[in-house]
Amino acid sequence: MLLSLSVLLLSLIYLVGASPVKPSEPARRPLVIWHGMGDSYASPGMLEFMSRVRQMHPGIFIHSVYLDENLEEDERAGFFGDVNEQLHTVAQQLANITELRDGFDAIGFSQAGQFLRAYVEVFNAPPVHNLLTFGSQHMGVSDLPACRGAWDVLCQLARRAARGGVYTDWAQRNLIQAQYFRDPDRLDVYRARNRFLAPVNNEVPDGGEGARNETYAVNLARLDTLVLVLFAQDKTVVPKESAWFGSYAPSSDAAEEAKERTIIPMRLQPLYQQDWIGLRTLDESGRVVLETCEGEHMQLTDECWRPLVQRYIGSILDGDKSYHPEQQVLRVW
Repeated sequence: MLLSLSVLLLSLIYLVGASPVKPSEPARRPLVIWHGMGDSYASPGMLEFMSRVRQMHPGIFIHSVYLDENLEEDERAGFFGDVNEQLHTVAQQLANITELRDGFDAIGFSQAGQFLRAYVEVFNAPPVHNLLTFGSQHMGVSDLPACRGAWDVLCQLARRAARGGVYTDWAQRNLIQAQYFRDPDRLDVYRARNRFLAPVNNEVPDGGEGARNETYAVNLARLDTLVLVLFAQDKTVVPKESAWFGSYAPSSDAAEEAKERTIIPMRLQPLYQQDWIGLRTLDESGRVVLETCEGEHMQLTDECWRPLVQRYIGSILDGDKSYHPEQQVLRVW
């Protein structure tokens, strides 16, 4: 009787001990996210998005870029400030985060897409692997972004000030949206006076070919993938094709300007054809992905963002030898 009880007890211990044990979460490439205009780094929408990414990629480290820890001031920095100074601040911020030291993937919402691209071109230390931009203005805007409503006071103030003199030195140092305003009918003025977008696109003034920064092309070409997302019904970004490096062609007269304007697509842009920023190198090696999402500007449906984040974000790092998802771990006592 005593022997039978001992055998039964040992059998129970074995069954409990041999139950499957969930393997630890894999080491994934970290993610950096930068919010768009009128938002902040820890708004309810941003927190919800990060939570859903973590559900999709368990264990992933996510950093949300901020220019001020105060949420109201961080939102204000999306309208007022010097983009070049902000980029230096962000570059220092990312360089001081241990989890990012070996590189990261990045997502830029709206204007943050071109800001993150500028980070890649100018700094890229630590380096970006995959860059996803949603509804961004890579070739600038030819009309200032519309505000969400009359109640959006910060936006209304910035828009009114920028319209008063978009290429003045004050606007180019203090109004964020003015710093990526690209007037197709005043390209000479844009190239001469714009302090952010023209330099980062290597669109130098006429006769200044030697002033182009070759490092920008080298750094951008180091991306694994550049994913450019355009919103099909976007009325905020003018033209919406700027999300794909498209821009308005210069108008020849007032009558033409009144009609629907011609779009110069990415592959016909001088910056692409002459590879001023490495975009052509990326594209010809199959590393530029053009995606379309239905809806207005930044209407992020699951059908829009989930497949892209699933595919391009949160890759399991090659160095993680401890994770074997195909194996069922058994603990035997």
